[in-house]
Amino acid sequence: MPPAKLTRNQLSGLICFALAAVTFIVYWPVAQHGFTNIDDDGYITRNSHVKAGLTWNGIVWAFQTGFAGNWHPLTWISHMTDCQLFGLNPEGHHLMNLSFHTADTLLLFLLLEKLTGALWRSAFVAALFAWHPLHVESVAWASERKDVLSAFFWMLTLLAYVRYAQIKKSHDSHPSTLNYSLALIFFACGLMSKPMVVTLPFVLLLLDFWPLGRMRNAECGMRNVASLLLEKIPFFALSLASCITTFVVQRNGGAISNFSFHFRVANALVSCLRYVSKMFWPTDLALPYPLPHQWPIALVMFAALFLATCSGIFVFLARRLPYLAVGWFWFLGTLFPTSGLMVQVGVQSMADRYTYIPSIGLFILVVWGLNDLLNLQPQKIKITAVAGTLALAGCLICTSLQLRYWQDSIRLFLHSIQVTTDNYLAYNCLGNALEETGRKDEALALYTESVRVEPGYAPGQFNLGMMLLEKGDSDGASNHLNNAVQLSPTNPLYQFNLAMFLSQHGQPDEAARHFAAAIKEDPDFTLAHNSLAQILSGQHKLDEATFHYREALRVWPEFPEAHNGLGLILLRQNKLDDAILQFSEAARLKPDFAEAKTNLAAALAERGKK
Repeated sequence: MPPAKLTRNQLSGLICFALAAVTFIVYWPVAQHGFTNIDDDGYITRNSHVKAGLTWNGIVWAFQTGFAGNWHPLTWISHMTDCQLFGLNPEGHHLMNLSFHTADTLLLFLLLEKLTGALWRSAFVAALFAWHPLHVESVAWASERKDVLSAFFWMLTLLAYVRYAQIKKSHDSHPSTLNYSLALIFFACGLMSKPMVVTLPFVLLLLDFWPLGRMRNAECGMRNVASLLLEKIPFFALSLASCITTFVVQRNGGAISNFSFHFRVANALVSCLRYVSKMFWPTDLALPYPLPHQWPIALVMFAALFLATCSGIFVFLARRLPYLAVGWFWFLGTLFPTSGLMVQVGVQSMADRYTYIPSIGLFILVVWGLNDLLNLQPQKIKITAVAGTLALAGCLICTSLQLRYWQDSIRLFLHSIQVTTDNYLAYNCLGNALEETGRKDEALALYTESVRVEPGYAPGQFNLGMMLLEKGDSDGASNHLNNAVQLSPTNPLYQFNLAMFLSQHGQPDEAARHFAAAIKEDPDFTLAHNSLAQILSGQHKLDEATFHYREALRVWPEFPEAHNGLGLILLRQNKLDDAILQFSEAARLKPDFAEAKTNLAAALAERGKK
């Protein structure tokens, strides 16, 4: 008796299981990886709000902050949840990223299968998405949670929208308000995870063209296209609000770089070409890719010609082969927010993580295009099986190799230096990683090289200044710390450390100015409040000093030095009982705090005289 044939649902279930299992197997090494020293500290390991886990104050902060140059409250809450569950054990954080990536893969498969009915093509696109080495950065980098989380809501939005559109197409008088509302809610969640998803309304219009076919109705014409645009107004409104919020936050956070429009256009064109190249031949992947001072004009012209030619051909073929235009413009459109055309954020020319959602468009274009091309071949099934197996095997091998570089910061940035040229960002990050392991001389050489290659890179100037200060070169330290502050005046850490240097070298007035600047950028900077209070106290500005000591204690109630400093002011004001309370608390919090104990004894003796 022949075995029973699997139903379509059973086959879909098996495909989902295979996608999830292989994805987990290939990415499982991330469970043994540590945090990196780029962004993971600011997002997780040194972020007091995140480390505290899920708290009401933390959730409020997540919705109010523009920290790290972005407004993405759901991403912050996601990191807080990880800390609540796993503490600072990197294994849990990495496996959560992997879980979201796996969920994104399954949702993508279900979405394409529902849209097109093409089971195996949908599965192949999902497999490419899951196992392509360009996506290692989004999964293996703990602080790139925003990528996998926003993509999760992206997929849910599209699924809800497709359900809405299909119901409306078959029952025009009874549109699915529930699914439309769910699509809007999921889209809002996506925007609160990473603003890069602002292009989703544009993708909805592409899907209306193909495969939903909502623009090809015989009775439609321009009137139907207009109705489809009107239907997307709430989505475009959310995108506009997110764009404005993101621009304001990034501008205030100093994340926007000042490059000429001509340079931004050149970089956008070349980067698109490089993304396509790395999609098909993923070699020399790096974090980060530095911006050059200029691109060769011949390369820029070739990139422009390539992109224009592809766009023209796919538009020309849009009626007969609509998936080509949809896939291509999905790729270009979703890359637009990170292209730098409108504003250049940061100093990277491109980033692997920026392809996480855009790559889906190219995968659709290639898979559907090859399927139609192979229809002309009599051995289609054999050719497809062999070519598909080789492509996916290549992806799995490259992804496994790329994952090895993400074990720790030293491997990651050493590899980046090896596969790029004049990568001053990687020099700086590798120097930082070596410094943390005690290899100070090697770190100093790397910081020096970073500043030599790019004197306008503030982190390199700052780290070189701090290292020279540790080595006893005060003049060199002063020069580089001042450079760092001039290049990035809104960075509170740079302001604070320059202020500490000035304070220790007999310049209290200048130090106070920089402490105040640090507090302006970060009102919860406890050490800056405490240090400024010490200077103000020495200048007999007791009311101002009291304010800053109390601000420090508001943020960190268990700050012994602030309790002691406040106690000294209260003692000078002859408020003995209040001073004794502050000295007692300082001594309780820090039992070996000799100064606090001496001050407590003095205050008690003074009270005993009365």
